[in-house]
Amino acid sequence: MDDVRYGRFAGGPDPLEPPVDLADALASVADDVMAGYGPDQALREYLRRGGERTRGLDDLAGDIQRRRRSLLDRHGMGGTLEEVQRLLDDAVLAERGQLARDITMDETDRALREMQMENLPDSPAAAVSELRDYDWTSQEARESFEQIRDLLGRDLLDARFAGMKQALENATDEDRARVQEMLSDLGDLLEKRERGEDTDEDFARLMDKHGDLLPDGVQSLDELVDELARRSAAASRMLASMTDEQRAELAQLSQQAFGSPQLQEQLDRVDRGLRGLRPELDWSGGETFGGDEPLGLGEGAGVMEDIAELDRLAQQLGQSYPGATLSDLDLAGLEKHLGRDAVADARMLREIEERMRDSGYLRRSPDGDLRLSPAALRRLGKSLLRDAATRLSGRAGQRDARMAGIAGEQTGATRPWEFGDTEPWDVGRTVGNAIMRTAADGGDPRRGVRIRVDDVEVQQNEARTRAAVALLVDVSFSMAMEGWWLPMKRTALALHHLVRTRFRGDDLTLITFGRMARTTDLEGLVGLGAEYEPGTNLHHGLLLAGEFFRKHPTAQPVLLIVTDGEPTAYLTPRGESAFSYPPDSVTIRKTVEELDRVGRMGAQTTIFRLGEDRGLARFVDAMARRVRGTVVAPGQDELGAAVVGEFMRTRRRGGDQRAG
Repeated sequence: MDDVRYGRFAGGPDPLEPPVDLADALASVADDVMAGYGPDQALREYLRRGGERTRGLDDLAGDIQRRRRSLLDRHGMGGTLEEVQRLLDDAVLAERGQLARDITMDETDRALREMQMENLPDSPAAAVSELRDYDWTSQEARESFEQIRDLLGRDLLDARFAGMKQALENATDEDRARVQEMLSDLGDLLEKRERGEDTDEDFARLMDKHGDLLPDGVQSLDELVDELARRSAAASRMLASMTDEQRAELAQLSQQAFGSPQLQEQLDRVDRGLRGLRPELDWSGGETFGGDEPLGLGEGAGVMEDIAELDRLAQQLGQSYPGATLSDLDLAGLEKHLGRDAVADARMLREIEERMRDSGYLRRSPDGDLRLSPAALRRLGKSLLRDAATRLSGRAGQRDARMAGIAGEQTGATRPWEFGDTEPWDVGRTVGNAIMRTAADGGDPRRGVRIRVDDVEVQQNEARTRAAVALLVDVSFSMAMEGWWLPMKRTALALHHLVRTRFRGDDLTLITFGRMARTTDLEGLVGLGAEYEPGTNLHHGLLLAGEFFRKHPTAQPVLLIVTDGEPTAYLTPRGESAFSYPPDSVTIRKTVEELDRVGRMGAQTTIFRLGEDRGLARFVDAMARRVRGTVVAPGQDELGAAVVGEFMRTRRRGGDQRAG
């Protein structure tokens, strides 16, 4: 058996990640749109919050900030200075031991040397400077002191060129000379770039000569400058994070690097060139470190690079800059700092954003605004209808969201299919017809049959009365104040989808009433914002409902009213709104008169009373009694199910009355 090994998938997106489901995103975006957000803003809010299976941008940004904070809390500046102090202490201790043991030494010379060791400055930089030309008697002390110079050189280079500290360990004089030459050639090329005189051949020569000392994988001078400038800026910010005393110490010590001040001069020249070519980088912003793990110059620059990368990721996740999209996200950086799970979440959010924009669920209106498309409204309506039916099933023991039989109960009879029929096939009769036809034509049914259109029979449902449905929804400001705004719109979407897909012969109109009433389409209702304009003009809404019923004289009128307050306005003969709070007798009388007219048309009326106001309850009960209607008082989570369920009950009752 072959040896089988399992490892982490490294070929791009994980094929086992769950597929993108836009239903959750669409529902969330639609809710925010119905609550008053623009679709673009609603999509951004969804991406910030995340969905049922995906963390949002805010969660990822929070992880980024916690990662940043942990770096600052764990580390401290001054690691190079601490290492210099340790090596210096080792050198002085070894020298003192050698002076004490050397019996051949001149006593005056011994006394002078011991005095120099005893009176060294407290400053490590000053002490190193004083001992620069000291003739060590201890070989161990000499080696420790030489390590200080080597350490400073390697740390200064590592702060600008990642990995230099390790690469130059045990460096020879020849290695140091090569570094000096590389810095000189690099400085020359950066100055040529600033003057606009560089060529591709210049870059190629630099990489051929010094490629082993420069970052891997760069293909052009621009890429090299980008890489080195980020590191150099990080080193500059690391120095800005130190205390004034630490910076002064390092500045003085840097003159001892590799035993030559020329190294620092060359590094300063390269830094100036990089800063001039990339001035947009942050070259001066320091951080406050509070940890116990000291960082050397190179390590500190690496941490500052990480912090800068975390800041870039936070900006990308914030999506607050012009033209921001999730395609801007640096997934490699995200995986480096937060791991593969964060990348999976980010990739899922990015795909949701792309598919929401490309799926046709959002579209531009003629005036340039982004809106929910008819396709989005249909899908959302289907989802909301399913939810309403599920609630109905759980509450009343009815059947599930398929709502079997709503277009007419099955009679048990069948009939040949006709163009336009939506009834389910009777499979037994259809296959039987195909078998009999095949045998009659001389074929052998045992060898298979083909079903033709003429074979198909559908199940016969009982006839239903065609209905004209007027849904009147209160859009006064109190609906938004009391939390009914979103449930009202979700209810309208569910009912609209039910009528359009299951009762296609019915006609539905949506009428909103606040200070005035108006007939609106579904898109207009979904995008309607709550405005502070006092008035509940049910009288005007009933007038529009009556006009709608008169346009459909052969249909059964169905009147559904959703309101959370007594009428406080009516329409005057001049077409204006007359407002009065508390409701006056004229407003009540005109509203009741118009309800009576609609009632005389035979409208089956249901009033959905929202809230617990006793005055409203008394008024609604009295209104319903006048037209032999029904009152339903649902909770906010039950409004959709209540309206759909009452509509279904009304439609069945209408069909039963006709059958009787």
